[in-house]
Amino acid sequence: MSQQPRSNRGRRERNGDHRQHYDDRSSSSPPYYPREDDSHHVREVPRVEHSDSKCTNICSRRGIVLICAVLTNGLVLICVVAAQMVTSGMSSAASMGGFDINSNINFQGTELQKLRDLDMQYSQMRAPSIYGGIPFSLTFGVLSLLFVVSGNKPPHLMSRKLLVGALIFQAVGAVVYVVAVGLYLHFVIKVNSTDVCKQREILYSRSGYTWMNCDVSGADAAVALFGLITAILYIAGTVLTFQTIRHVKRYLQERKRREAERKQNRSNPQRAPLRAETTSV
Repeated sequence: MSQQPRSNRGRRERNGDHRQHYDDRSSSSPPYYPREDDSHHVREVPRVEHSDSKCTNICSRRGIVLICAVLTNGLVLICVVAAQMVTSGMSSAASMGGFDINSNINFQGTELQKLRDLDMQYSQMRAPSIYGGIPFSLTFGVLSLLFVVSGNKPPHLMSRKLLVGALIFQAVGAVVYVVAVGLYLHFVIKVNSTDVCKQREILYSRSGYTWMNCDVSGADAAVALFGLITAILYIAGTVLTFQTIRHVKRYLQERKRREAERKQNRSNPQRAPLRAETTSV
C-alpha cells in the first residue's frame, strides 16, 4: 500500500521533468523575425467590382423617373385622342358607327343637317390639336423609352455622351412640355370661342345635351394635367442625371489617381514603407 503512492509520485516527477525540459527547449528557440523579402512577395488582392444586373441599373432613380415619363406620355396621347372623340359631337360619332343617330338624337330635317355641318367644322378646327399632340407625345415617349433601355449599365460604364444627351433631352423636354401645354390650352380656348362652337352649344342645349358646351372639357384638362406632370418628371430627371454625371466624374478621377499611385509604387518599390518588425519573447 505504501509503494503505490511512491510510484505515482515518481511518475509525476518524471512528467514534470519532461514538461520543464520541453518548456526550456521551446523558450530557448530563437524568436521569429519576418523577412523583408516576404513583404515584397505578398500578392495584392485586386478590388472586385460587383456588377449589378440590368434590371437593377434600369430601376435606378433616373430610370424610374424616365419610366414614369414614358407612362405619362402615353396618358397624354390617350387623352388627346379622347378629347377629340368627345368634342367631335354625336353626329360625328354616329358616322363612325358608334350608334344610330336617328334613334339617339332628337333632331330632324334641316336642324339635323345643320348640326352635322357644325360638328364637321368644329372637328376640322380642332384637328391641329390631335395632329400635333399625337406625334409630340409619341416622340417624347419613344425617346424616353430609349434612354431607359440604354441605362442597363452602371453609370461609370456608360458613355459620357449618352449621359449628357439624357441630361439635355430631359431639360429641353421639361421646357417644351410646359410651352406645349400652354399652346394647347390657348388653342382649345380659341376654338371654343368661335361662332361654330356657340351655335353647336345652342343646338345641343335645346335637346338637353348641356354637357356639349364651349368650356374646356375634362379630356382637355387631363391633357394639360398629365403634360405638366411629365414636365415635372423631366425636371426631376434632369437634376438626377446632373448628379450622376458629377458622381461619375469624381469616381473616374479617383480611380485614375489610385492607378497612378499603384504604378508609382510598383516602379519604385524601395520607396514603399516597410512593415514594422516585431519580436516575440
